Amino acid sequence: MISRFFLAVFLAVLMLVVGVSSYLFLYGRQSKVAVAPTKPTAAEPTPHAFVLPGTLYITQSGALYSYSYGRFHQLTGEDGWMQPSLTPDGNLLIVHRSGFYSDVFEMNRYGRVLRQLTNNAAPRRSYDTGDNHWSFYPMMTADGRTVFMSYDQPKFGYEVDMGIWSMPTFGSITRGQLWSDQYAEIGYTGGDIQPIPVPGGVIFTKYDRNPDGSIIGQLWFTNRPGSFGKALTSPGEDCREPALSPGKNYIAMICTYGKQIANLVIAPYGGGSIGARQAVITDQMVAQPQWAPDGSGIAYLAPALPDAPFQLFFISSLAYFPPAPSPVPTPSVIPGGPQGTPAPSPSPSPAPTPAPVKAIQMTSSLGLDATSTLAWAP
Repeated sequence: MISRFFLAVFLAVLMLVVGVSSYLFLYGRQSKVAVAPTKPTAAEPTPHAFVLPGTLYITQSGALYSYSYGRFHQLTGEDGWMQPSLTPDGNLLIVHRSGFYSDVFEMNRYGRVLRQLTNNAAPRRSYDTGDNHWSFYPMMTADGRTVFMSYDQPKFGYEVDMGIWSMPTFGSITRGQLWSDQYAEIGYTGGDIQPIPVPGGVIFTKYDRNPDGSIIGQLWFTNRPGSFGKALTSPGEDCREPALSPGKNYIAMICTYGKQIANLVIAPYGGGSIGARQAVITDQMVAQPQWAPDGSGIAYLAPALPDAPFQLFFISSLAYFPPAPSPVPTPSVIPGGPQGTPAPSPSPSPAPTPAPVKAIQMTSSLGLDATSTLAWAP
């Protein structure tokens, strides 16, 4: 009887030890995908000691960060800040998002608010949430006189599709102008998003529906307020998130081609038209490309692993603008030879195939905001 009692105790202890050990073993080998992202200011080694030029402005969890010389600096609290862009005088336009509306602010490079450009909150005595408004993706023109943004007017009841608006830099949205044709679009698509001022007009993403009901994006150009404009990409390409190169002669964009992937694509740009497309990244879910101010490459956001948060990547310009091959040597002429006899020379060997240029992963444990643009200052 006593032996059975000790046997039962022994088996119970054994089950407890084995159960705990198995749990600890499996816990130590579980995927780290679900681990909460760390703050950008946490120390992280830079892969290959590569340092991006200039200063990159980026957001995570509603906070604005600057990234320079391989280190992040937090400029604001986690309070709904998103979608920074540079102004011609070196400041930032940025969106502050609240629960029912969002506004555009101007901020210096150290995170201090200089002024508020929009007042989109409903009047204090209003009980209609439709009296609130949304502004997103602000960008100032090169002359500093006009700000473009996505703005939720006109509204059609519960349907809130964004339109492309411009307003005076030192005016109000009541003096603004609608550049996209909201009345010619199918509703409940999101509307027109992310304007990029260019010489002679503005480029933006227009969202529409396929016959099967799926939503697709097209890059669009218009040269005056209220114009229907013209498409720069086809519905089948499903392109969005345009970014203009420093020389304003190339455009980067994200194109899905109707598949569950987001390719980084570039194309020549000029005069409201784009040329042949060149796929740069085809094996990642790329978001928010931004050209380096010195033209050395393109930064973008993408998950490092499937279903993982977005990290910062950089692809060198050598990936899409490879250097020209060395010239093939030509035989030299022997002076005084019969009719200029060429000197014998060895047959030129073919130039070696250059190694493919791969993207550099700049962060590994962050959770960067993939719907927020990157701003890159020299």
